[in-house]
Amino acid sequence: MIDHPDFIAGLPKAELHLHIEGSLEPELMMALAQRNRITTPFATVEEVRAAYNFSRLQDFLDIYYAGADVLRTEQDFHDLALAYFDRAAEDGVVHAEIFFDPQTHTDRGIPFQVVADGLLAGMAAAQARHGLTAQLILCFLRHLDEDAAFTTLKAAEPWLDRITGVGLDSSEIGHPPEKFARVFAAAGDMGLKRVAHAGEEGPPDYVWQALDLLDIDRLDHGNRALEDPILTARLAREGMTLTVCPLSNLKLCVVPDMAAHPIDRMLKVGLRATINSDDPAYFGGYIADNYRAAATGRDLSLADLTLLARNSFLGSFLPLDAVSMHLARLDAYVDAA
Repeated sequence: MIDHPDFIAGLPKAELHLHIEGSLEPELMMALAQRNRITTPFATVEEVRAAYNFSRLQDFLDIYYAGADVLRTEQDFHDLALAYFDRAAEDGVVHAEIFFDPQTHTDRGIPFQVVADGLLAGMAAAQARHGLTAQLILCFLRHLDEDAAFTTLKAAEPWLDRITGVGLDSSEIGHPPEKFARVFAAAGDMGLKRVAHAGEEGPPDYVWQALDLLDIDRLDHGNRALEDPILTARLAREGMTLTVCPLSNLKLCVVPDMAAHPIDRMLKVGLRATINSDDPAYFGGYIADNYRAAATGRDLSLADLTLLARNSFLGSFLPLDAVSMHLARLDAYVDAA
């Protein structure tokens, strides 16, 4: 019998649901605050960690946006990205498709160029250091209006050859996907992939909207889709990838405990579910921690874990030849385990 933690650590995998601002560890937050001479509400790293004790999405978002204020320069965004990639490489991540929230930064006067160029430099450094490939997904903040999203898409135009897709995140309740139908259509016309958070706190209807009005290529979270059998069957039939985040679901009380998490049920009904870390600095674990928590909480088999990793490559936006290469690497790892 292979020990799950050892197997998980080396399992080649892709991460498809990672908010780069949500990987800002307290130590880096305080270091950047000092470097940029910014006064924060926190005197110590321990105080920052204590502030991460929340149980609602909105409470998390409040501290998330406050923490992002320390990010001011291109070097800051480079350092943020590379710190995440260093940690992800330890967890067997060989490809990552990371979200970034430009409006969080442009609304406080940080130019789009500073954010994009810093993150792209961090991605290049990660590939040189670890051989880890990455893609950028620009997310619109759904608590802002669609005009603000259009402004952000316009600002991104010089970088669209280096941005893979657009997404939709932030406060879900009260901000249905239909609010952003036109900007998603415009992004699609530009050749960008489309993903959206739906069915985390919002109802199954939000998932229907994401599918039919935003024409998404991938569904972020999607837990509550299971409440609708017709919707669940459609997601399975169409091979829609779900980027599930177990520890995030636990922290934000989407599930009461890991024993109640639906990850194995998703696999059993034919959903292309994946495991990801969402905002690991805030939710208590990076991707391998999420695999381990799900494996322990739901007694996942090695076949289940392998399928989750396989789904991560099949659900990625990599070209087919790269997907095939990663799947062959995965198969070789499993065969040798």
